[in-house]
Amino acid sequence: MKTVQQLVAEVKQRIQEVSTDDLAQLDNNDALIIDVREPAEYAEGHIAEAINLPRGVLEFQLSSHPAVAASGCAPEVALQQLQDRPLYLICRSGGRSALAAAALQDMGLNKVFSVSGGMQAWKQENKNVTG
Repeated sequence: MKTVQQLVAEVKQRIQEVSTDDLAQLDNNDALIIDVREPAEYAEGHIAEAINLPRGVLEFQLSSHPAVAASGCAPEVALQQLQDRPLYLICRSGGRSALAAAALQDMGLNKVFSVSGGMQAWKQENKNVTG
């Protein structure tokens, strides 16, 4: 048995984390910022460019989200188009985004990053929040 903290620590050994500064300085127009918090958390404040795909449905809804797939695009085609697209995942503190990053890597996506410290760090550093 392991605690969720142990699981997250284990997962963080095999994913890539970036800082909030790295995310704030991002100038890659192809990058996609995904907020994996619940809709109510997202509504309380989020990064303006971020789309909301909660952790519980991320893998199921990623390929059909309008920011990802063209209308009528088959899920496998949408996932193929995402394979090398930079995906930045953020949650409240970095745990859910780490787990989500591992899951997306397991699905074959190559450029997945978890934002260390999450929205807590983003807000503590007085970075822009919408909502």
